[in-house]
Amino acid sequence: MNPKLDVLPTALPTPPPPAAERGERWTNPWRSLPRVRWAVQLAYLAFLLLVGWQFLRFYDAVRGGGPIDVARPPSVEAFLPIAALVSLKRFVLTRYWDEIHPAGLTILLAALATAFVARKAFCSWVCPVGTISRAFEWLGRKLLWRRGWPSVPRWLDLPLASLKYLLLGFFVWTVFVQMPLAAIEGFMQAPYNVVADAKMLELLLHPSTTFLAVVGVLALLSLVVKHFWCRYLCPYGALLGVVSWFSPVSVRRDPEACNDCRACTRACPNEIQVHTKLRVLSTECTGCMSCVAACTTRDCLGVTRKGARTLSPWLVPALTLGVMIGFWAIAAATGFWQTIVPPEAFRWAYRVMGIG
Repeated sequence: MNPKLDVLPTALPTPPPPAAERGERWTNPWRSLPRVRWAVQLAYLAFLLLVGWQFLRFYDAVRGGGPIDVARPPSVEAFLPIAALVSLKRFVLTRYWDEIHPAGLTILLAALATAFVARKAFCSWVCPVGTISRAFEWLGRKLLWRRGWPSVPRWLDLPLASLKYLLLGFFVWTVFVQMPLAAIEGFMQAPYNVVADAKMLELLLHPSTTFLAVVGVLALLSLVVKHFWCRYLCPYGALLGVVSWFSPVSVRRDPEACNDCRACTRACPNEIQVHTKLRVLSTECTGCMSCVAACTTRDCLGVTRKGARTLSPWLVPALTLGVMIGFWAIAAATGFWQTIVPPEAFRWAYRVMGIG
């Protein structure tokens, strides 16, 4: 007998146990996503505050009697979603772009595009209201809920969540069903539409008691319920949610890798039960990637495209920011960003509407 054969193994060696069984600590490579999101959100908020300051200077110059030597920032039209919705119907019917508030229509279409390619990431990475809501979430955790936020009961969450879809339905019905083209043209050429941004600014500069009371109630509710406005009352978010339902991109959970720690569900700002889903297809998902960043198990949560391999979670914010910047660049280069209304026409409209 060959002595060398006696030392050969009689069975194949068993593979090493998984890292979790060996007691090794897994470090989530996506754990920095929430901090990066803060940076992006605060940068956008700072940009919009700069836009607001620039528009305030334009507003003062138009109201004054001297030359209007301050440029009007087109980005202020991001706060005119109703006018953008009306101009969207006009564009569908006539193929003519809104020349009074062209940036507003551009921003609306860009947000809809981000909802398709990256779910509602516009809400969680760009929208200033989403940033303020997140700040209230942080403040509520520090002041009230150090041991974790209380969940909204499902019997209450569903009817509350339907409110924003009812508001969206009202606006869509009013604009797309009840307003004929003649009414749309009349609305868009009316002095009120021309100065809608100035009217919005005056509401902030001289708020009524009712306005302050409503804002105060929403602020208090946001300390008790995570993202109260965004989850239950924002029709813009509802519109993006409808579009996001058709998105091929989603968070996917591997049930075999999941250890049922529920860290993903606790991290979700909209209280989606991520730990029970195979794919997170809810229209409430904002693509914030908090669940992915909170996951405690290797290869459990990831971002996938329908019928394709796993994608990097960084792709969600990258697509969102890329689409927003891309729409702006194309619109600016093709003349679909700046209004055609001259400064003196703004001054006339201000006077007609009793501004200044």
